Amino acid sequence: MNPLLPRLQGQGYDGRAARIFLGLMALLTLVPGLIHSYLPDGGAGVIAGLEMGARRESVVGLFAWKGATQIPFGIVLLVVALRYPALTPLFLLMLLMERGMLIARWWVYAPPSSGHHPPEHYTSLVVFPLTALFLALSLRRKA
Repeated sequence: MNPLLPRLQGQGYDGRAARIFLGLMALLTLVPGLIHSYLPDGGAGVIAGLEMGARRESVVGLFAWKGATQIPFGIVLLVVALRYPALTPLFLLMLLMERGMLIARWWVYAPPSSGHHPPEHYTSLVVFPLTALFLALSLRRKA
């Protein structure tokens, strides 16, 4: 067995719907990561509609940094969904915490002063309850 992807005990986890959702979330993490990393403006202007002005280099750098974290996280989510099903509830919990913290920041503690919310802010509002639902489903035990 490959040392990077060892076999785990307790692979009898069934939670098919939760694994499919986790795989979908992996793709929905990888795509923005690739956009942030490889679009010339990282998606800040063409997608998020941000006015970058004199801070363009800093904004694009921050978007590239975000992409550099999203790509490995998305890959790990995909690996868990495909190879380590027993870890699905743990990674759904991580996603739930991530989205919850982003929602709190974007909508409660520090909403954009312009009032403009980029697409990711709205996506998180949809993903958060779905993640909570699939986490609950993943924790259910068969009778």
